[in-house]
Amino acid sequence: MVSSVVLSGGGGRRRRRGWIASWLCLFLVVAVAFLGCGEAAVKSDFLIGLGSYDITGPAADVNMMGYANTEQIASGIHFRLRARAFIVAEASNGGKRVAFVNLDACMASQIVTVKVLERLQARYGDLYTADNVAISGIHTHAGPGGYLQYVTYIVTSFGFVRQSFDVLVDGIEKTIIQAHENLRPGSILVNEGELLDAGINRSPSAYLNNPYEERKRYSYDVDKKMTLLKFVDDEWGPIGSFNWFATHGTSMSRTNSLISGDNKGAAARFMEDWFKQKASEEGLETAGSGLLSSDVNAVKLSRRVSMIIPQTREEIVQHASSIEATGGWPATSFLSATQRVRSTFRQGNRPAFVSAFCQTNCGDVSPNVAGAFCIDTGRPCDFNHSTCNGKNELCYGRGPGYPDEFESTRIIGDRQFKKAADLFNSASEQVKGSVDYRHKYIDFSQLKVTIGDQVVKTCPAAMGFAFAAGTTDGPGAFDFTQGDDKGNPFWRLVRNVLKTPNQAQVDCQHPKPILLDTGEMKEPYDWAPSILPIQILRIGQVVILSVPSEFSTMAGRRLRDAVKVALTSSGTAEFDSNVHVVIAGLTNTYSQYVTTFEEYAIQRYEGASTLYGPHTLSGYIQEFKKLATALISGETVEAGPLPPDLLKKQISLLPPVVMDSTPFGVKFGDISVDVPVNATVRKGETVSATFWSACPRNDLMTEGTFALVERSTGGVDSWVPAYDDDDFCLRFRWSRPSSLSSHSHATIEWTAPAAAVPGVYRLRHFGAAKSLFGSVRHYTGASRSFTVL
Repeated sequence: MVSSVVLSGGGGRRRRRGWIASWLCLFLVVAVAFLGCGEAAVKSDFLIGLGSYDITGPAADVNMMGYANTEQIASGIHFRLRARAFIVAEASNGGKRVAFVNLDACMASQIVTVKVLERLQARYGDLYTADNVAISGIHTHAGPGGYLQYVTYIVTSFGFVRQSFDVLVDGIEKTIIQAHENLRPGSILVNEGELLDAGINRSPSAYLNNPYEERKRYSYDVDKKMTLLKFVDDEWGPIGSFNWFATHGTSMSRTNSLISGDNKGAAARFMEDWFKQKASEEGLETAGSGLLSSDVNAVKLSRRVSMIIPQTREEIVQHASSIEATGGWPATSFLSATQRVRSTFRQGNRPAFVSAFCQTNCGDVSPNVAGAFCIDTGRPCDFNHSTCNGKNELCYGRGPGYPDEFESTRIIGDRQFKKAADLFNSASEQVKGSVDYRHKYIDFSQLKVTIGDQVVKTCPAAMGFAFAAGTTDGPGAFDFTQGDDKGNPFWRLVRNVLKTPNQAQVDCQHPKPILLDTGEMKEPYDWAPSILPIQILRIGQVVILSVPSEFSTMAGRRLRDAVKVALTSSGTAEFDSNVHVVIAGLTNTYSQYVTTFEEYAIQRYEGASTLYGPHTLSGYIQEFKKLATALISGETVEAGPLPPDLLKKQISLLPPVVMDSTPFGVKFGDISVDVPVNATVRKGETVSATFWSACPRNDLMTEGTFALVERSTGGVDSWVPAYDDDDFCLRFRWSRPSSLSSHSHATIEWTAPAAAVPGVYRLRHFGAAKSLFGSVRHYTGASRSFTVL
């Protein structure tokens, strides 16, 4: 308030000075108050950090995890596998935090999780534990196997594969370290939307056995909703996104031998490249960052060589014709890493953009959206059993790019990417509230479950006859069929050689006819898990349910609904109807499938693979409701019985690499089949070269590359990297002339994308060869040059 007192003697001037001083004071008070409010308005509720690291694993000799096809042995790379992580912490000192890791792997592994947590405890103490760390797999069926600790899941990989295990443990740890070191004030936005054409139900007859009144609540027989979290750094703007959407990682078939992240891994590549391109074109203004121009240029250079002085067509062709293949020569072990095209750490001072496409209740959801057909007649498969004239091995699902599985992978990945990009751009709902978590280990082999006024029990793990029939994504063999609730005498005799289930187990698992009584098979060590982790992570109004299995569509809906009711009907103000509940499938360990009681009765593949009997889902719902109640009330929960650590008991029958060699007069890295002389490649066309190589198991080239496309800058021996084996357009294939041969070849195939800059290119191979005495030396070689126009 301005004083109206009039002073005598020079009163006019004094009045003016007093009036000015009073207004100045008022202005300062208001300004200070305004600035204080401004600080409060922009103050972040969270610290956020993201990370990403290579987990590709051995690209040769190792059986792939997912289809259980003994003939599906890795022999190259479609594109590399990665672990991606986010950490969210309350901004206040001592606030709680959660860490979520998404793996380009078939599933999480209990022993991997155990060893990662041991390393985190040694590094950070109790900051990251089993309670607040979730490790989830995208369910690609094109990654190396042998990294789980239970016999059932490593039979086809000839037991435990230490390389597969080590690269996962190392990669997850490094990913979390990156995310931890990147922790900065930021905000999170959540958005949801429907994606209609990226998944269909592969077991519709089982879904139809669910009650009609329940089914009519939903428009589709699979979940179409994608839920996305957008992470925005206070200084740099958007730094990444994680989304959850249900579709299997089976666009790549059971005969594919190239390591691949399948459709979800592809979608992640597309979105990360999209953001970098968006950043480059827009200077990150619309993306929100405040990058300096030098940082923008760094983003450009990390993916495309677009600053080269253009040449005429005649000059390009003439330059290309003058460059021959180099022949192999020694290379330092770190050379390949320095030649990487993608920047996976930081761009200037800015954290690299990380995008993860996570898995949820995908149990009965196939990406082969064109339907299932008989390969002998071309007609649709039998509806109830997915057979063709009674044979399940003739019934295959078709992707949208049929018969090209790479194209199907690209299309389904692209559809997920485009929906995620749309949700990312339109996200407006801010995540607000506290960070919290609850975790418990439960023995699912003997869990008492209350259903109404009845108490039932789950069972020791067992797999039914229909498990061996496989699915339309990857059919099994012999005379097994989906929907078999009887079994047959011959396979019962074969089963009994391993383990005959007792009557109590038969009754408990009914109506599943038991093919493998895995929960009661203990030699040479456990065949299946009994103790499973369940976990809730809370970030404001977003609640993530970590489940160690593949839930069917309706099973996932029932679990989400039950937890949402428990959260919103507690009588507290913690949650309202806007709570976002998502399921993170295949998390922390793996225990196959979970179907509804009604789907279990049909005994399709998913029901036969529901290990713990018909009441498995009811057990999950009961225990998750307890966790949700504890989360709201602030109560702690008992840890439960710890899972076993079976690492020291693991058996590996995979032969090591004995040695690599080349014919007399040939060096590692020399060309075997070169690019044609004066070759000209147009956009969309493919060029290839084959090199004398060595086994990729000698060096996984982690954060490096086996294959590179280089572009000439015009100078003498002046090349810059353009594409590598983490690009969707490049394929690295490796082969031996025979299984026991010490000779091998590496073929690099590159399809020039539309974004390729016209110029002179060559293909280059990196590798590591093992001598008879065990030493490993690195080499490289380059093809003849060619022209891209």
